Amino acid sequence: MEKRIEAILKETFKHGFEEATSEEIYHALLLLTKKEMAGQKPVSGDKKLYYISAEFLIGKLLSNNLINLGLYDDVKEALKKHDVDLSDIEEMELEPSLGNGGLGRLAACFLDSIASLELQGDGVGLNYHYGLFQQKFEKNLQKEVKNPWLTTDSWLTRVPVDFTVPFRKMTVHSTMYDIDVPGYETGTVNKLHLFDLDSVDDNMVQSDSIDFDKTAVEKNLTLFLYPDDSDRDGRLLRIYQQYFMVSNAAQLILMETKAKGYDLHELDQHVAIQINDTHPSMVIPELIRLLQIEGFTMDEAIRVTEKTCAYTNHTILAEALETWPMDYMEEVVPHLLPIIRELDNRIRAKVADQSTYIIDENNAVHMAHMDIHYGYSINGVAALHTEILKDSELHNFYKLYPEKFNNKTNGITFRRWLLHCNPELANYLTSKIGEGYKKDAKELEKLLQFQDDAEVLQKLEEIKKANKVALADYFQKKQGITILPDSIYDVQVKRLHEYKRQQMNCLYAIYKYLEIKGGKKPARPITMIFGAKAAPAYIIAKDIIHLILCLQELTANDPDVAPYFRVVMAENYNVSYAAKIIPAADISEQISLASKEASGTGNMKFMLNGALTLGTEDGANVEIRDLVGEDNIYIFGEKSDTVIDLYAKSGYCAKDIYDEDEQIQELVDFIVGPEMMKLGKKENLERLHHELISKDWFMTLLDLKDYIETKDKVYADYEDRKAWEKKCLVNIAKAGFFSSDRTIAQYNDEVWHLR
Repeated sequence: MEKRIEAILKETFKHGFEEATSEEIYHALLLLTKKEMAGQKPVSGDKKLYYISAEFLIGKLLSNNLINLGLYDDVKEALKKHDVDLSDIEEMELEPSLGNGGLGRLAACFLDSIASLELQGDGVGLNYHYGLFQQKFEKNLQKEVKNPWLTTDSWLTRVPVDFTVPFRKMTVHSTMYDIDVPGYETGTVNKLHLFDLDSVDDNMVQSDSIDFDKTAVEKNLTLFLYPDDSDRDGRLLRIYQQYFMVSNAAQLILMETKAKGYDLHELDQHVAIQINDTHPSMVIPELIRLLQIEGFTMDEAIRVTEKTCAYTNHTILAEALETWPMDYMEEVVPHLLPIIRELDNRIRAKVADQSTYIIDENNAVHMAHMDIHYGYSINGVAALHTEILKDSELHNFYKLYPEKFNNKTNGITFRRWLLHCNPELANYLTSKIGEGYKKDAKELEKLLQFQDDAEVLQKLEEIKKANKVALADYFQKKQGITILPDSIYDVQVKRLHEYKRQQMNCLYAIYKYLEIKGGKKPARPITMIFGAKAAPAYIIAKDIIHLILCLQELTANDPDVAPYFRVVMAENYNVSYAAKIIPAADISEQISLASKEASGTGNMKFMLNGALTLGTEDGANVEIRDLVGEDNIYIFGEKSDTVIDLYAKSGYCAKDIYDEDEQIQELVDFIVGPEMMKLGKKENLERLHHELISKDWFMTLLDLKDYIETKDKVYADYEDRKAWEKKCLVNIAKAGFFSSDRTIAQYNDEVWHLR
């Protein structure tokens, strides 16, 4: 391996290891890995999956690919001989900006597992030039700037595939880029196909912003993931993006199916299309349109399409179940409207329930409704989530199609989230239980035999401590923030949204600050770590970030508090930051309002790395509790049935709770008190304060007292180190269920039938 890397360095840069920079060594490893993947065989079979998603949050790929290719240890050793640390070389890699949060990370995990199970399946998405945005903190506020990640040399390979995509005002010609997705030690590879336009102009966006002319579609189409849709032009651009994605996907599917000599009338026998959330929903009318061009009647095209497409629902939040006004669609894709009207008319002819129609009384198209009527499988992503879909949110559809509904609890690529980000733990596990868990995560349960072994528990604590020191160093280097490795690391990292209730965690931080100011010191220091991006147009979410950053400044600069308690926030939280934070965490905050988090996958990553969950009975927290037992998780808050009932009856009033509880008043009012006003912006703090009292749509105050009491118990329990480490061991051992290999095997057995 050393000779191979040396040869690439000499061929490319005319010198070897001794003179090579970190950037040059990274470039050599990129070439080495791409060449290795080019030699892998494509996965083959009679039936192929196309996983269409607006997001693929794939993270840095060098180490992940080396692990899957079985080269990681060889490369690490080769570099070590020249005093080069592979982790330093990883820092040279730019993180692909192709996703936002759990939806995109899940899609990335799924591609890895599809390849690792040697199933024939490719991802299809868009090649965003700037992706979401790069988050910067200025004056305790989030600032969004563009995030250029595309370079001449990257994992992307331009391939000679292009399609014509028609819009009302123009016709564009796409280009396709591929990223190889190797399976774990399989010798085979699948692809992630990303579509783009050569006419896109990166210079439309100033370096210190994310603003651009939203009307110049040929120049902006693939610039950003989720362009700001707070105005008409932004919403139209989202329709342009979504149609561009699915038209390319559908044309690719038909091209590849015909190239294999298959009869398109039997498309469902050779193709499965998974619609990941509602963003790719227009693939249904587009596939019908293209099949008619191939000579199909409308009846035939619909029949084939509805046997080929499956839909994953990721949320019950109305804002994420997309609807597009017909006049917007008329402006962008008028050629789809006759098909969508026909699809809707067919439902109206069979069904009396107006709530299930595709086109509603306001002339808006409901994407999820189209997916459910004209897909053969509808799945939720955690047991509780699927039951909520069946019992309430999609109950009218469940009555129509009970046979279509099924659950596929999410999973994570545990090789990335253990072998890569926590190698010391992975190596120790291997020494105790063998290598088998790397392919069959259920074998992690072998660890349970050591739950009373003092030496093993001590080693787990030492590994955690080393990871905490590493994270403290990373924060210092990255942001100049000091945190104490001997403190409890209490972590909430995820997309910033009111339903995830970072604001409730902030109120606890205020409670702890006031407690310390009052003379009650914690048994050991506490570091509350946040990481999150807020959508640029999501005002309240950005106000919550402002509150967190003000608390960061407040706790760091108060000499009475700083030795005992700190609030810190990771800037530009992404997969790379997650890989540093998750192995170091002691407490995993999963505190969404019960019924609102479809699944969560961060909860699974933390569990795998030996953090204990503090959470509501929501999403996959329920399944974590069932696996580890009540003694190894901390659950608080109202149950989902109660919350759903409160919404149904308009039975929650934040102002009543605020008025009747002096402690809650004190905590909420601190947001606009003199300490915070010195550090923050009056407008932002007052708006958030008003929101919590007057609306509080996600019921922060409902669970606050129970949260405070439970979190205090967690901190107290942490002091019994042996009992705590035993709980951590049980969580690691039971995390195997949440492997995305298991999830994908279930999808294949019950939905795709690829073999």
